[in-house]
Amino acid sequence: MAAAQGHFSDHSDGDGGTGDTEANAVPPAFRRAVDALRAARLRPELEIDPTRPPQRLAPYAYALEAAVVEDEDDLADGRLVLLHDPAGHDAWKGTFRLVTLVRAELEPEMAADPLLPEVCWSWLTGALEARGLAYGEASGTVTQAGSHYFGGLAERRPATQIEIRASWTPQEALGGAPDTGAHLAAWCDLLCQIAGLPPSPPDPGAGTTAGAGVVSLPQRRGPQQP
Repeated sequence: MAAAQGHFSDHSDGDGGTGDTEANAVPPAFRRAVDALRAARLRPELEIDPTRPPQRLAPYAYALEAAVVEDEDDLADGRLVLLHDPAGHDAWKGTFRLVTLVRAELEPEMAADPLLPEVCWSWLTGALEARGLAYGEASGTVTQAGSHYFGGLAERRPATQIEIRASWTPQEALGGAPDTGAHLAAWCDLLCQIAGLPPSPPDPGAGTTAGAGVVSLPQRRGPQQP
């Protein structure tokens, strides 16, 4: 598993997205949470890059985007945003919030399963629970969309996309910061699962059961002939 260290930047002059350039203006809990994201150890199939966080959802924000890549094909991609409001937020029931978008293209026959949305949502909650993570106020949507091609594109096979939008409140540990590194790892488990990758073996140093009993969705691997 490759370390994520060195692949992240908050794109905010070191202030967590607020525009205040004084380092001591950043709450220590938020800084620790971001540091844990930078130190996370992730699967080698994942390519992770920083991206500019949203500016109006919370006083402090940090964002990254990731793609699952195999043989130069993007099998799934997503975005994870860490929000922090030191004063707390009534809807979050906490001071931190994780917000995500995950999407992938599926084989059309897989989308015919009427339970697919429920299964995809259970993958998110299951990924968190498999790593022993406590969380609350989870909410989100699972959306399926189909594309049919015509005219000059008629030779392409119909395509079906699945999209998961979700947010949850991670439990805060001592010092006020949640274990964002573990939440990132769980999110990457979801991303790999929706991409159709087999579960990775447990990391002996992580102390988790990630990958145990996981069933991945068969996934389209790059362009196919009609």
